[in-house]
This record gives sequence, structure tokens and C-alpha cells, in this order.
Amino acid sequence: MNPLHKELNNFYQKMNLGSLEKMVDQDQWRLKYHVMPPIGWLNDPNGVMQHDGIYHLYYQYSPYDAEGGLKYWGHKTSTDLVTFEDHGIALYPDQPYDLHGVYSGTAYVEDGQIHYFYTGNVKHLGDHDYISSGREQNTVHAVSHDGGFTIQKVGCVIHADDYPKEFSQHIRDPKVFKHSERYYMLLGARDLESQGQVIVYQSDNLVDWRYQGVFAGPDQKLGYMWECPDYFSLDGEDVLIFSPQGVEPEGYLYQNVYQAGYMLGKLDPSLMQFSSQEKFVELDRGFDFYAPQTFLDEQGRRILWGWMGLPDEDGAITNPTVEQGWQHAMTLPRELSIEQGRLKQRPLPEYKKLRGQHFEDTFELTDHYQNEQLFGEVYELIVEVERVESELVLHLRQDTVLRYDHDNKRLHLELGASGFGRDQRTVELDGLTQLHIFSDRSSLEIFVNDGDYVLTTRMYPEQNHDLVAFEGQAKLTINKWALD
Repeated sequence: MNPLHKELNNFYQKMNLGSLEKMVDQDQWRLKYHVMPPIGWLNDPNGVMQHDGIYHLYYQYSPYDAEGGLKYWGHKTSTDLVTFEDHGIALYPDQPYDLHGVYSGTAYVEDGQIHYFYTGNVKHLGDHDYISSGREQNTVHAVSHDGGFTIQKVGCVIHADDYPKEFSQHIRDPKVFKHSERYYMLLGARDLESQGQVIVYQSDNLVDWRYQGVFAGPDQKLGYMWECPDYFSLDGEDVLIFSPQGVEPEGYLYQNVYQAGYMLGKLDPSLMQFSSQEKFVELDRGFDFYAPQTFLDEQGRRILWGWMGLPDEDGAITNPTVEQGWQHAMTLPRELSIEQGRLKQRPLPEYKKLRGQHFEDTFELTDHYQNEQLFGEVYELIVEVERVESELVLHLRQDTVLRYDHDNKRLHLELGASGFGRDQRTVELDGLTQLHIFSDRSSLEIFVNDGDYVLTTRMYPEQNHDLVAFEGQAKLTINKWALD
């Protein structure tokens, strides 16, 4: 433990954690079954994996500042992806190559040893734009010999000065995979022409890395920076996930400040280049989703975790939990599949274990439907739609509404004052057959048509504004469970 690490660790331990955690836990908007920071700020999921039956989630963590600050890695584990144990801080910004933040990265497991690669952020003093000058984003290697609970830094394997000269100083978020007995590392990048790309390095030993070229991009329509790249094969398709910044809105698409999505394509292993003729598709059409990362678990499932939040909102969208000493959460982990050329996302079956009191009904909706058992803050609701004859409206928490326009086949998610700047998002559908909704105290995750689309949002309703009601003309079957 070097002196800076010791000082940071002592400061963290001497914080009045008990008092801070008590204040946080008393917040009426504290979530019940989502991963949150114990205190302070949370953002990108990092190093997600399963090792020896234990799921590990590391994440960007600023314990001292609920509005974001110096970044550490927090660490949580689970045996079922439903309940989690907190292990405090896993990585500190305590070296010359990461002293202004332990930024996002990946975990790679081989021969019982876990290798971590992350971006070490350094900002120099002086008159800089921190795009073409003044910033180091170094790629750092660390290892764990005890199953992920203790991480030791090995060193900087790619220094910022060694990146290709045609790129700006924004190169970050390593993702490592193996192909034909060689290791490859993807990095999100911004070139000197302010175009986003993914670049790739190659290694024979996970220590010495050689630049191979551009893995994907650029695309003038997809912004100036591609963050958090993730490549994998699934159901016979090659998939590239990334989070572009600077994409212009297009109709109902790309409405958030930054996007996160995927392309289906093909990897040319001889050139280590990914090409696609397909359109970039957003993974989530709600207000709060960014920087997803996937992993393959021991059952062979491709599972995605996302940050239920966004950076750089500039006050347009806010989260009142800041006043209570915390901000942001993770989405539910989602299982991915590719069916009929579409990447589908479904909630994990593990969450069925939370199901408590059950209500079921099948009914012809002719105007308005309400039932005394149909209320709550923390629940799972499945609406099977057999037929819709006009506009279908589902009233949820306080002033949050799902509105399906049958004539134009559009699903609108609408929020009022409880959205704190979140207003409306819209998805165009071929038709509506199912809504699968997970409601938590201050979040909604809405899976549409068996995972064809997802809309995720935070919202902050007043207490006891929790009635669920339907309007319109339709035939519906509903199943609702309180989640314990």
C-alpha cells in the first residue's frame, strides 16, 4: 500500500459512514432490488463476470460526492444476481498513471487468475482543452489471485503517449477477448477529426500489447466519441456494442444526451475488423441507460448490465436523491439473445424468487379498469394484450403513463413532475402484444413485446401515489406480483 493509497483508504474509513448510510437508507426513493452505491455516486459497470459460481460487479464509484468526483472502483458480489454483498472499494486512484480516476474497464479470467484492464485518468495543470492536450488516459493492468476480492496493480501496459497519433487524447474503456489463441483489446476512441471509432490491440501474454488498427468506424452519423466498446458472438451473429457521444436526434431516435446501442455485423479475423451494413440500434429507448457491459456466465448466458443514468445532463434532467447523499443505480441484469435479426433483452428468471402476493385478471376493457389489489411501488406487472381497438393507456406511479396509439402504432412513455425533467420517449411498433414492467421505488424498466424494446427511467413520485389503472378498449390479461 503506497502512501497515497494509505491516505485515501484512511480518509474513507474515517468518514462518518454510519451516519451517511443511515441518511441514505432513510430516503423514500431508495431502491429495493437494484444495485446502488452505499453512499455517493455510481456510474459505469466494470469488470462484470462470474468466477467459481460468484458473480462480480465492479463499478465506477465516488463515495465522497453524490454529484460525481474522483473515481474509484466499488465492488459487489452475488450468487444469484438478485441479492448482493458490498465489499467496499476495490481499486483506488493511487498511482501516477491513474491519480485522477480509476475509469472503466474489463475483467478477463484465465487459469483461475483474473486480469483487469482499466483506464487510468490523469489531467495536467495548465491551459488545456483536455481533448488534444492535457490529458492522459492510460491502459492499466491489474490481477487478482483470490477470486476477485483483492486486486493488485501490475502497471501501465499502454501509456497515453503510445496511442496512435491520428487520435485525440480520448482513448479509454478497454474490453479484452480471446480469438484463435491470441488476446485482443478494444478501446473506445475519438480521432483528431472528432469522429468516434473503436481501435484494437493484440497480445500473446496479456502484458505486451501491439496496435493492430481500427476495429470499427468511423461513421459521421454516429458522433465524435465511441465509449465502452464490447464485442461478442451470439446465436451465430457478431455483435458490437458501444456508447456514442454526439449523435443528432432523428425522429423518435437518439433523444438522450448520449446513446448506447449495438450493431450486428461480421468480424474479419484476418484484419481484426468489424463491418456492418446494419443500422445502429439503441439498446434502451427510455431516459436512463448508458455504458452497458456484457459477460458470459457459467450457464452460457450472455448477460448485460447497464448504468441506470447518464453523464453530462447539464441540469435538464436531475435526481433529487443527491440531497440525500446518493445518486444512480444499475439496471437489472438482462439476458441477451438474437432472434430474427433482432437483439432481444429479457429479465433474468432469477428475479421470480422475489415474487410475493399475486393478482391475476383477464378482462374486456371498455373504458376504465381499476382493482383494489392493483397498486404498489415495488412490483412486477405483465400485461398480455390479446386485442386493442383504440388508444390504450396504462397509469402507473403518480403522473407516469404508458400510452399506446393503436392507429399510429406508437408507444409513448410520459412523465410529469415526478420525472424531474424527463418528459416523453416514443417507440414505433408493428403492434403491441406484451408489456413486462419492473417497478421499484424510483425506477421503471419496461420490456416491450417479449424484449423487442426496453424503456428504462428513473422517476421520483410522492408516497402513496401508486394506483395502477387502465383506459381504452382492449382485451387484456394481467399478472402482478408484489416483489419482496
